[in-house]
Amino acid sequence: MASSHVAFLAISMVLLCSVATAVDHVVGDESGWTLNFDYTKWAQDKVFNVGDNLVFKYNVNNHNLVKVDGATFKNCTNIPQGNEVLRSGNDVIPLGTPGRKWYICAVSDHCSRGMKLAITVQYDGPAPAPSAAPALPSSIYGVFVAAMVAIAAIFV
Repeated sequence: MASSHVAFLAISMVLLCSVATAVDHVVGDESGWTLNFDYTKWAQDKVFNVGDNLVFKYNVNNHNLVKVDGATFKNCTNIPQGNEVLRSGNDVIPLGTPGRKWYICAVSDHCSRGMKLAITVQYDGPAPAPSAAPALPSSIYGVFVAAMVAIAAIFV
């Protein structure tokens, strides 16, 4: 029974660590998704990784959100049929793949007035192992595992 608690705790810790690295980027920070805001400047010092989320907060009576391609983003015209128009006022967009992503407000002339966001999503995978890294001696590894089990037992 205790071993199942320890296994559950160990699996939970691994899952929590992977979730804890994801970031929710609230687009426009306190200003949200609105007119008269420089989204290029907002995005320039941010790192967007696979697994992060973009959160668009806006007034549903005045704005919407559409994911578009680069040409539509640049021209702010001719939103292709089939592009989903989001209107919740609190749209959460999971960043599931690396690469360029483009978002606009398709209400009236909002896109041409600057209500658009372009980002590059990076893959934040595990770092490659050093080629000449020495292996951890099994005795140290055993001590580490024993310490983790002891800590887990305290919380179970």
